[in-house]
Amino acid sequence: MTTRTRTTVSPRPAHRLGAGLLGLGLALALAGCAGGTSTSDPAAVDRASGAPGASSGPPDEAAALSITDPWIKAADTGMTAAFGTVVNDSDVEVRIVSATTTASPRAELHEMATNDAGEMVMRPKEGGFTVAANGSHELAPGGDHVMIMGITTAVRPGDEVSVTLTAQDGSELTFTAPARTFEGGNETYEGDATSTPGAPGATPTPAAS
Repeated sequence: MTTRTRTTVSPRPAHRLGAGLLGLGLALALAGCAGGTSTSDPAAVDRASGAPGASSGPPDEAAALSITDPWIKAADTGMTAAFGTVVNDSDVEVRIVSATTTASPRAELHEMATNDAGEMVMRPKEGGFTVAANGSHELAPGGDHVMIMGITTAVRPGDEVSVTLTAQDGSELTFTAPARTFEGGNETYEGDATSTPGAPGATPTPAAS
């Protein structure tokens, strides 16, 4: 007589299967977090990727600027110029691209340079004035200066004239320049003299910088 033996396999408890699936899901979620960067913080993305949206300088460039010993050359008519030393207290260079003044509707950033004839002339400064990070830029007779064209009223010694320098980001530095008598700086102006009343053009002028 043959005896048969039946082996019965008990089913795995349901709670054990659920725990295993939960553990697998948690492991996958942790792996996903470790391998990616959340986009909920755009600034963090910019910092991580070096995207153009990341800030590379002060939001108000002119706020880092100041000026020492500002002054303007006294003149009765025609042109004059403003001087001083612009100081940059930030860690980023600042570029000055334009200027305005209460003394005239027209002001330009000028430099001294040698023309084709070998003469020293003053002319608009291409690209403006660059003030180095934690440095300074001097505006002086015979060098870079703010040229003021066609003054509307005489600038007498002791008068005070407001001058505004505009940085590349549009921010501004405004200062007051007292007028002084100055006999030097009778350079030739290389520019469009006919567009500004009172401008002497390409001829020496006592009012030039």
